[in-house]
Formats: sequence, C-alpha cells, structure tokens
Amino acid sequence: MKRKRVVVLGATGSIGDSTLKVAHDIPERMEIVGLAANSNADKLAAAANKTRAKAICLVDERKIDILRSKLEYQPTIFVGANGLREIARLQDADMVLIAIVGTAGLHPALDAIESGKDLAVASKEILVMAGEAVTQAAEKRGVKILPVDSEHNAIFQCLDGRAAEVRRIILTASGGPFRETPAEHLAHVTVEEALKHPTWNMGPKITIDSATLFNKGLEMIEAHWLFGVGMDRVEVVIHPQSIVHSMVEFADGSTLAQLSYSNMCFPIQYAVTWPDRVANTLPPLDFSTLGKLEFEIPRYDDFPALNLARRAGETGGTLPAVMNAANEVAVAAFLNRKIHFPRIWQTVAEVMDRHRPVAHPSLDAILAADQWARAEATAAIGNK
Repeated sequence: MKRKRVVVLGATGSIGDSTLKVAHDIPERMEIVGLAANSNADKLAAAANKTRAKAICLVDERKIDILRSKLEYQPTIFVGANGLREIARLQDADMVLIAIVGTAGLHPALDAIESGKDLAVASKEILVMAGEAVTQAAEKRGVKILPVDSEHNAIFQCLDGRAAEVRRIILTASGGPFRETPAEHLAHVTVEEALKHPTWNMGPKITIDSATLFNKGLEMIEAHWLFGVGMDRVEVVIHPQSIVHSMVEFADGSTLAQLSYSNMCFPIQYAVTWPDRVANTLPPLDFSTLGKLEFEIPRYDDFPALNLARRAGETGGTLPAVMNAANEVAVAAFLNRKIHFPRIWQTVAEVMDRHRPVAHPSLDAILAADQWARAEATAAIGNK
C-alpha cells in the first residue's frame, strides 16, 4: 500500500502531538511532509527535526529567527497567514490535516481542496462556519473530507458509506466537569474547575467548550454537513466514560457504536489509513476492567448551548459562524476571569438574537459575520 503524505496544520497542539505519534507508529503507511504552527517556534523545530518534513510554516513572523536557529536541516520555510495557505497546497502531499483552533484554518482548508488534496478535519470551525462552501468544494474537486474528531470519526466508521439508511446520529458527550453540578452553582464555578476535564486532555478553549457543552453543539452542526443528515436527526447523549465515541441508528432500528479508549491516535490513524485498518501499538479495550457504560439525557435547560447550536444549524447561513465567533470571545473572557461561567452562553444567545442571517453566504459574507459577532460579543461583555 502507498504511504500517505500528510501536511499537519496546527502541528504543536495536542492533535499535532498525536499525529506525530501515529506517523511514528505506522511509518510504512504515513509520512509527514509538511508542518505548520502559529507561534511555538521551539516545538515546531523539534517536530521538524524529528520528522524531517520537507516544508514547514510558522505564522508568527517575529519568531522566524528562533525557528531557523533550532533547525538541524534545511526544509522549505513558509511564514505568515499566506505561508499557511501555501503549505496547504504543497505539491507532493496527499492529505492536509487541519488542527487549528478558530477561523485561521478556513482559507487553507479551501486551498487544500482546490489543489486536489483530501482534508482530515480536526478543527470544528471549518465546517461549522462554512460547511456548505467546504462540502461543495470537496464534491466539485472529487476529494474526501475525513473527520478526525473522535465522535465524527466514530460515526464515519459506523456509517461505512450507508448514509441513506440512517435514522439518527447520536453523538456522545462526557458531560464535562459540571455534569452533576446543580444549576444554581454554575455561576460560581472557577476557571480552574472548568479546565479539569474528566476524560480528555485538550487545549483550554475546547476544554471550556466541553464544560458548557458548546463543543457538542458545534459537533452537531459539523455532523449535519459531514454526513448530509438533517439537524433534526442529530442527537446528543451524555456518556461519562468516553468509551463509546458515537453511535448511528439505522432505518431498521439497529444501532452501531464505535468503542475505544480516549486517545486521539485512534481516529487520526483511521482518517489517514482509511479504508484500511492497520495494526499499531495502541491499547485495545479490556472489557474485564471497564465496569459499566452509562448514558443519560443532557440537561438542556441548565446547559443551553445545545439548543442554541440546534437553532444555528437549522437556520444555517451565517448564524453558525456568528454563534461560533461569539462563543470564542465569551470563552476568552471567562478564561481571563472577566465574566462568570453562565455568561458564556448568555452572551452567545444575545449576539445570535441580534443577527440577521444571510442564506447561502459567500466566504466574504461568512468572515464579515464572524467579525461582526466578535465586535457584538465584546461590546455585550463590556456593557455588563
């Protein structure tokens, strides 16, 4: 089998770390040919020295000298936001894996598609903001969009190309650190408490999104675009153990689930080696030690993020981008101790209520809505 040549955007984050582990684990099936990072020059250089990637990109141009001084070989170096777009079009790559938080991955994703590369998506924002544009572009170019999120990768595995026979897609959520916290206590939770995720080790933004359940809300919209199912057929169930990564219920009433330990190397490897399954050094499930698997309905009233996301996904157009941007601003304000925890979803709701959605938006209209929402959210937080 041919080795997949992969460019990793967001190489110094937790997904980037896991991707490097996968490449090291299955060298006969995966080669890293490009690495990009925002500003961590030291870590990017270390990853480049290890993988000997042909091209690397550092978005923060002020740290380029640090990067050059730490490199032990001479790759092609790209810089800035344009460099990110150039490395996404790298000629001898088969796939671009995008693990950049926020809107920065949007243009590189479309560049990768336009240059005929498969896209492995770990950044929710790409499909939440521009699901219509991205899926249409991929269809037109005949390239695949492969999900790296553990939940969407699980659905992808369960579907196995049978999307027409789906009755429901069921996304599992750990419930975050406040799954059992009484509603009246949520106004008093600290940043430290919110950052203690029970089962996954992720960056601060995604960890807070898991605590509010906005993470799952974004995933609902993502599932709608990835698998072509209506928002009314995408549901969420709380599963504290994070062993069942998601489920698909088919027309005949049968449900398929994908299970594995909480380790991002599993979905990353499957996205790279699909449609094959390849032996690795990851631990298989030991059912004798699992004990029990629990499932419960989300507390929709106490955690309004899920209903806000459903509304954004059903309305479509620019509203999902507005929800996403307002949430990013509110999460940053919470992490900076400027607002209380419930103010995150209150801010998002206020900004969504003030927006007039544009249907079938261009990329410019999406980015304009994103900027508008950031300004509105900042003002809403400042006024309180």
